[in-house]
Amino acid sequence: MKYLFWFLSLLSTTSNAQQITGSVFSDGEPLPYVNVYLKGTSKGTTTNENGFYKLNAIETGDYTIIASFTGYQNQRKNITISSRDMVINFDLLESEMLEEVVVTGTLKAVSRLESPVPVEVYSPAFFKKNPTPNIFEALQNVNGVRPQINCNVCNTGDIHINGLEGPYTLVLIDGMPIVSGLSTVYGLSGIPNSLIEQIEIVKGPASSLYGSEAVGGLINIITKLPENAPKFFADSYTTGWGEVNLDLGYKANIGSKTSLLTGINYFNYNNPIDNNNDNFTDLTLQNRISIFQKWNFERKNQRAFSIVGRYFYEDRWGGEMQWNPSYRGGDEIYGESIYTSRFELLGKYQLPIEEKILFQFSYTDHDQNSVYGNVPYLAQQRIGFGQFTWDKTLKNHDLLFGTSLRYNYYNDNTPATEVADKVLIPSVFIQDEIKLYDKHTLLLGTRYDYDKRHGNIFTPRIAYRFKPTANDIFRLNAGTGFRVVNIFTEEHAALTGARDVIITEALKPERSYNVNINYLKKFYTKSGMIMGLDISAWYTHFTNLILPDYDTNPNQIIYDNLNGKAVTKGVSFNYDAIITNGVKLLVGGTYQDVSQTENNIKKRQILTERFTGTWAASYKNYKYNLTLDYTGNIYGPMRLPLLGDLDPRKENSPVWSIQNIQLTFDGLNNFEIYGGVKNLLNWTPNKGNPFIISRAHDPFDKNVDFDSNGNALVNDDPNSPKYNPYGLTFDPSYVYAPNQGIRLFFGLRYSIK
Repeated sequence: MKYLFWFLSLLSTTSNAQQITGSVFSDGEPLPYVNVYLKGTSKGTTTNENGFYKLNAIETGDYTIIASFTGYQNQRKNITISSRDMVINFDLLESEMLEEVVVTGTLKAVSRLESPVPVEVYSPAFFKKNPTPNIFEALQNVNGVRPQINCNVCNTGDIHINGLEGPYTLVLIDGMPIVSGLSTVYGLSGIPNSLIEQIEIVKGPASSLYGSEAVGGLINIITKLPENAPKFFADSYTTGWGEVNLDLGYKANIGSKTSLLTGINYFNYNNPIDNNNDNFTDLTLQNRISIFQKWNFERKNQRAFSIVGRYFYEDRWGGEMQWNPSYRGGDEIYGESIYTSRFELLGKYQLPIEEKILFQFSYTDHDQNSVYGNVPYLAQQRIGFGQFTWDKTLKNHDLLFGTSLRYNYYNDNTPATEVADKVLIPSVFIQDEIKLYDKHTLLLGTRYDYDKRHGNIFTPRIAYRFKPTANDIFRLNAGTGFRVVNIFTEEHAALTGARDVIITEALKPERSYNVNINYLKKFYTKSGMIMGLDISAWYTHFTNLILPDYDTNPNQIIYDNLNGKAVTKGVSFNYDAIITNGVKLLVGGTYQDVSQTENNIKKRQILTERFTGTWAASYKNYKYNLTLDYTGNIYGPMRLPLLGDLDPRKENSPVWSIQNIQLTFDGLNNFEIYGGVKNLLNWTPNKGNPFIISRAHDPFDKNVDFDSNGNALVNDDPNSPKYNPYGLTFDPSYVYAPNQGIRLFFGLRYSIK
């Protein structure tokens, strides 16, 4: 009788345990490796290669089942388990601003909502709304991030975060800091969009984890795991200006435990255009190729091991319309010609021991052969980086210990580098994320670097996260940052040859002190609408700030440490909404005050806007397989570099906006056809100005007379060959927006998943 009772009890228990099966799709295609789980329980699984999943032994009751996958919007369904098995399918939509994904703002994988450090995360779907030939241009639609063109001739640029210049932004690939100084812009070129899993942006100092350069923020480009990439993809588009961009890629298995992901990007523009009639190319001519490979090795206990390599070559020139390579380096026809060759190698390897210890490494070799008019600039930069991290979890403590070694080599042909600059920088850091209570998390961290040129450098930080409800998060972050400067690797204006470079003293490393407050709110309506609000306020104080002085002498750029202070402060917001009728909306705005104070005189930083706004609105018509995307930005006035009191160009830029529209058809198997218009308003910076490039007709200043102090003299005789009514010299640094006007574009994507 006892065994009969036990058997009946087991049968009764088993009869109350049911099974849930189903499939997960995206655009009608099965989606593998999706996490499917019951909220609040230990029941969970992942879909197989055909998108199928199964959950066994589910007790009767009410549950919330969730499907989650990086790059897609989470989907949740409320279900009731009774006496029958259930079939529940999901159809996930790609996400533009990801809700719950793993991020690396703390150098370890955590949920974005659980991270004490605010991180903005963007998927490739966001950047498809306005296709661009590189990530540098694509960031124009990210709030608080602005690609800044630094030269009218060669169109070299950098990335501004919250008003700070490009050298304050650290660029990483898969968490590895491979880009700095000379190569800032090149780290954002040549990686095919289809190989990008997501892009993470941290605003504010991150030097306590990443060291120098991470003063204003960091941009981390996360590439796809081979299993998440399509088997083959091709994406190509052309514009009305004659630009051609091509992305190709494929993945393959090498044996049973090795997978390979390959991507090739090719961009060509070879159509000189001069719409503003100054005899200079409005857009730099470019011929660029980048080859990318990622090897992923399967190991015991899912330990990480991957290697990434990339080669980049570019030939670009801008200048007078009649320039050709035979004039390179001469003083007859002005041109700026840059040959760039660089390769990168990076990887990670988890040690085969019980403790979670990870070794990461990167090496970058950058060679630049360039001329700016008749001024050659030949430079080599090599950066080697190795890092060990130990991830250790204790009760209520999530610890991270790390040590790194960085080798910098830099050499050029300028008088500032008489011998090659070689430096070895060892570092150690520690971070402790403490779970105080269910709703409170505290993060403490510090880093120590030793640089023989500047001695000991400490960079502590603190972060606090308070989550009063499931949909509300408050974050407070404070920390310090530092930056060791090499002007010639970072300041394009120092290379143009148009002004003399004056360095008044041995430059000291810059230091910053930052505090940031962030509030994140999620809304879920009964109609299925999802909304998010992200608000931040920040304050950063700099000491030893190094900024180029264009004002003291119009023929010089003077560099020295600021004898005073520099401050950047502001507020920003992002609002995103997903509406059930197929409309998606992302709107952002930033108001900032970036200033420097010296000798009790405060002035705004040059080339920094007061306010900026960005938006991306999409409408999907599922019946006709059409998607309409409307993207744009708007920028407030910024102070511009004039050449003196007589310079007739505007001292401040006007309010200006770049807007784009795109229509995509995805009703064919494996194909997408897209096209649209870029720069709908046909905005260019020459509007309202008599000229953009100063004395474009005399780029070598052959017809300029100077006084004993090197200042250009005024010549107001219109019949004289040396007519110079404003006392100007040749200078292409007056630039704040791209010179390309309105243009059509058309493209085609093909992929096999």
